[in-house]
Amino acid sequence: MADGPRSGVLLPPVDVIEDANGITLLADMPGVSRDKLDLRLETNSLTINGAVSLDVPPEMESRYAEVKHQHDQRSFALSRELDGEQASAELTNGVLKIRIPKTAHSQPRRVQINVA
Repeated sequence: MADGPRSGVLLPPVDVIEDANGITLLADMPGVSRDKLDLRLETNSLTINGAVSLDVPPEMESRYAEVKHQHDQRSFALSRELDGEQASAELTNGVLKIRIPKTAHSQPRRVQINVA
């Protein structure tokens, strides 16, 4: 093992939950603040970028750091059934929750049955 700070791109663990109305992604992003988080939702893809920077105060000296600067990144291909325009995201206690609903024409609907 080499001594000193390391940096690199990490793949944060993500759970993807699908229901009849869309998908929810839950990404573990510990140490990533809202201002260091970037979400890119394009036609058929979602990219999550987050940065963690462990700043050492000027009056202190770091003797050893496993990760001094960390970059989290994940990309996902998205179905055309999803409505990116209606996507929402929230960051709570290091967990990023992204909700992307299905388009109205892709959502299941009940069909009324008439009695003849």
